[in-house]
Amino acid sequence: MMMAEMYGVALRQMKTTDGLSVEGLSEQQPVLLVFLRHFGCTFCREALRDLADRLPEIHGYGGKLVLVHMSDNATAEKYFEKYQLSGVSHVSDPGCRFYQAFGLTKGTARQLFGLHSWIRGFQAGVLDGHGVGTKQLGDGFQMPGVFVLQDGQVREKFIHKLAGDRPEYVSLLASCCNVE
Repeated sequence: MMMAEMYGVALRQMKTTDGLSVEGLSEQQPVLLVFLRHFGCTFCREALRDLADRLPEIHGYGGKLVLVHMSDNATAEKYFEKYQLSGVSHVSDPGCRFYQAFGLTKGTARQLFGLHSWIRGFQAGVLDGHGVGTKQLGDGFQMPGVFVLQDGQVREKFIHKLAGDRPEYVSLLASCCNVE
Protein backbone atom coordinates (compact mmCIF):
# COMPACT_ATOMS: atom_id res chain seq x y z
CA MET A 1 0.00 0.00 0.00
CA MET A 2 1.37 3.43 -0.95
CA MET A 3 1.89 6.05 1.75
CA ALA A 4 -0.89 8.31 0.41
CA GLU A 5 -3.34 5.40 0.64
CA MET A 6 -2.20 4.62 4.19
CA TYR A 7 -2.71 8.27 5.18
CA GLY A 8 -6.19 8.22 3.65
CA VAL A 9 -7.28 5.09 5.51
CA ALA A 10 -5.93 6.45 8.80
CA LEU A 11 -7.50 9.88 8.28
CA ARG A 12 -10.92 8.32 7.75
CA GLN A 13 -10.53 6.28 10.95
CA MET A 14 -9.09 9.05 13.13
CA LYS A 15 -11.73 10.65 15.33
CA THR A 16 -11.13 13.48 17.76
CA THR A 17 -12.51 13.45 21.27
CA ASP A 18 -15.41 15.49 19.84
CA GLY A 19 -16.19 12.56 17.53
CA LEU A 20 -15.09 14.50 14.45
CA SER A 21 -13.20 12.87 11.61
CA VAL A 22 -9.71 14.32 11.07
CA GLU A 23 -10.26 13.88 7.34
CA GLY A 24 -13.49 15.87 7.58
CA LEU A 25 -11.78 18.63 9.54
CA SER A 26 -9.11 18.88 6.84
CA GLU A 27 -11.82 19.44 4.24
CA GLN A 28 -13.05 22.46 6.21
CA GLN A 29 -9.69 24.04 6.99
CA PRO A 30 -5.98 23.18 7.05
CA VAL A 31 -5.12 20.86 9.95
CA LEU A 32 -1.82 20.88 11.79
CA LEU A 33 -1.71 17.26 12.96
CA VAL A 34 0.95 16.85 15.65
CA PHE A 35 1.93 13.38 16.85
CA LEU A 36 3.44 13.81 20.31
CA ARG A 37 5.94 11.74 22.25
CA HIS A 38 4.72 10.45 25.62
CA PHE A 39 3.72 13.07 28.22
CA GLY A 40 6.59 12.07 30.52
CA CYS A 41 9.01 13.26 27.83
CA THR A 42 10.71 16.64 28.21
CA PHE A 43 10.46 17.20 24.45
CA CYS A 44 6.72 16.48 24.47
CA ARG A 45 6.18 19.14 27.11
CA GLU A 46 8.41 21.54 25.18
CA ALA A 47 6.30 20.88 22.06
CA LEU A 48 3.11 21.63 24.00
CA ARG A 49 4.57 24.98 25.12
CA ASP A 50 5.73 25.78 21.57
CA LEU A 51 2.27 24.98 20.19
CA ALA A 52 0.49 27.02 22.85
CA ASP A 53 2.76 29.98 22.11
CA ARG A 54 2.08 29.68 18.37
CA LEU A 55 -1.64 28.94 18.51
CA PRO A 56 -2.63 32.51 17.51
CA GLU A 57 -0.38 32.24 14.43
CA ILE A 58 -1.79 28.80 13.57
CA HIS A 59 -5.30 30.25 13.75
CA GLY A 60 -4.11 33.27 11.74
CA TYR A 61 -3.37 30.92 8.84
CA GLY A 62 -6.85 29.46 9.20
CA GLY A 63 -5.39 26.27 10.66
CA LYS A 64 -6.78 23.87 13.21
CA LEU A 65 -4.46 22.15 15.66
CA VAL A 66 -5.11 18.46 16.31
CA LEU A 67 -2.86 16.58 18.73
CA VAL A 68 -2.30 12.82 18.69
CA HIS A 69 -1.13 11.22 21.92
CA MET A 70 -0.60 7.78 23.45
CA SER A 71 -2.47 8.39 26.69
CA ASP A 72 -6.08 8.24 27.85
CA ASN A 73 -8.09 11.40 27.22
CA ALA A 74 -8.36 12.43 30.89
CA THR A 75 -4.57 12.38 31.34
CA ALA A 76 -4.06 14.21 28.04
CA GLU A 77 -6.52 16.93 28.97
CA LYS A 78 -4.65 17.57 32.25
CA TYR A 79 -1.46 18.19 30.27
CA PHE A 80 -3.23 20.31 27.67
CA GLU A 81 -4.80 22.43 30.42
CA LYS A 82 -1.40 22.89 32.09
CA TYR A 83 0.01 24.21 28.80
CA GLN A 84 -2.99 26.44 27.97
CA LEU A 85 -4.21 24.11 25.23
CA SER A 86 -7.60 23.31 26.79
CA GLY A 87 -10.21 22.69 24.14
CA VAL A 88 -7.71 21.70 21.46
CA SER A 89 -8.92 18.72 19.45
CA HIS A 90 -7.02 15.53 20.11
CA VAL A 91 -6.89 11.85 19.25
CA SER A 92 -5.96 9.10 21.69
CA ASP A 93 -3.80 6.40 20.10
CA PRO A 94 -2.34 4.22 22.90
CA GLY A 95 -1.54 1.39 20.47
CA CYS A 96 0.34 3.78 18.13
CA ARG A 97 -1.73 2.55 15.18
CA PHE A 98 -2.02 6.01 13.65
CA TYR A 99 1.64 6.78 14.36
CA GLN A 100 2.55 3.71 12.30
CA ALA A 101 0.09 4.58 9.52
CA PHE A 102 1.84 7.93 9.15
CA GLY A 103 5.25 6.26 8.95
CA LEU A 104 6.42 7.29 12.41
CA THR A 105 8.79 4.63 13.69
CA LYS A 106 10.29 3.57 16.98
CA GLY A 107 13.44 5.49 17.78
CA THR A 108 16.92 4.02 17.81
CA ALA A 109 19.27 4.44 20.76
CA ARG A 110 21.01 7.29 18.94
CA GLN A 111 17.73 9.08 18.13
CA LEU A 112 16.50 8.83 21.71
CA PHE A 113 19.60 8.82 23.90
CA GLY A 114 22.42 10.24 21.76
CA LEU A 115 24.53 13.27 22.62
CA HIS A 116 22.14 15.64 20.80
CA SER A 117 19.22 14.37 22.91
CA TRP A 118 21.20 14.80 26.13
CA ILE A 119 22.20 18.36 25.24
CA ARG A 120 18.70 19.30 24.05
CA GLY A 121 17.16 17.53 27.04
CA PHE A 122 19.28 19.59 29.44
CA GLN A 123 18.35 22.78 27.59
CA ALA A 124 14.61 22.02 27.43
CA GLY A 125 14.28 20.24 30.76
CA VAL A 126 16.54 22.20 33.09
CA LEU A 127 17.27 25.58 31.52
CA ASP A 128 13.85 26.11 29.91
CA GLY A 129 11.94 24.56 32.82
CA HIS A 130 10.08 21.70 31.11
CA GLY A 131 11.35 19.22 33.67
CA VAL A 132 13.08 15.92 33.31
CA GLY A 133 10.88 12.98 32.40
CA THR A 134 10.21 10.86 35.45
CA LYS A 135 7.36 8.66 34.34
CA GLN A 136 6.50 7.27 30.98
CA LEU A 137 2.95 7.86 29.77
CA GLY A 138 3.03 5.95 26.49
CA ASP A 139 5.62 4.22 24.35
CA GLY A 140 8.97 5.79 25.24
CA PHE A 141 10.47 4.63 21.94
CA GLN A 142 7.80 6.16 19.69
CA MET A 143 9.07 9.03 17.53
CA PRO A 144 6.89 12.09 16.90
CA GLY A 145 6.00 13.91 13.70
CA VAL A 146 3.98 16.77 12.25
CA PHE A 147 1.69 16.77 9.21
CA VAL A 148 -0.24 19.54 7.50
CA LEU A 149 -3.48 18.23 6.05
CA GLN A 150 -5.71 19.94 3.55
CA ASP A 151 -8.68 18.44 1.70
CA GLY A 152 -7.86 14.98 3.06
CA GLN A 153 -4.28 15.10 1.74
CA VAL A 154 -0.89 15.48 3.41
CA ARG A 155 0.54 18.75 2.07
CA GLU A 156 3.61 19.10 4.30
CA LYS A 157 5.33 16.99 6.93
CA PHE A 158 8.14 16.99 9.42
CA ILE A 159 9.42 13.59 10.51
CA HIS A 160 11.69 13.87 13.54
CA LYS A 161 15.16 12.46 12.95
CA LEU A 162 16.01 12.90 16.64
CA ALA A 163 13.71 12.99 19.67
CA GLY A 164 14.83 16.55 20.44
CA ASP A 165 14.15 18.01 16.99
CA ARG A 166 12.06 21.17 17.20
CA PRO A 167 9.77 21.69 14.18
CA GLU A 168 8.84 25.08 12.81
CA TYR A 169 5.09 24.47 13.15
CA VAL A 170 3.92 27.77 11.68
CA SER A 171 6.35 27.58 8.75
CA LEU A 172 5.00 24.14 7.83
CA LEU A 173 1.46 25.48 7.85
CA ALA A 174 2.39 28.69 6.04
CA SER A 175 4.14 26.83 3.22
CA CYS A 176 0.85 25.49 1.93
CA CYS A 177 -1.84 27.77 3.32
CA ASN A 178 -2.79 31.30 2.39
CA VAL A 179 -3.78 33.86 4.98
CA GLU A 180 -7.41 34.76 4.51
